[in-house]
Amino acid sequence: MTSKRKISASPLRRISIYVDEPELGWFAWVLSEAAEDLSTWSQIETTDEWVGSYKEAMAAGLVALQAMVGDLDRGPREDPPADAKKPVGTGFGFGFGAKLP
Repeated sequence: MTSKRKISASPLRRISIYVDEPELGWFAWVLSEAAEDLSTWSQIETTDEWVGSYKEAMAAGLVALQAMVGDLDRGPREDPPADAKKPVGTGFGFGFGAKLP
């Protein structure tokens, strides 16, 4: 049986987003990345600007995650091939936090 899976030259980074509530009613997004063994998570980025809703914080965090990814079709890679990068800003991507006309 042939597998549809391809072995990637650069592994997919395991990045998560969560929302923290530093003060009651104020929310901030946090990006964390798992170590290779998946047992340890390290904070890689957070916002200093708190917002008034969980939804707004999650949307802003997804925008920050999207900005870290050169090619949203391939996902965040440790060392993406130079020829595989798409120009950033060609579309919104995940679809959260978009400002509609």
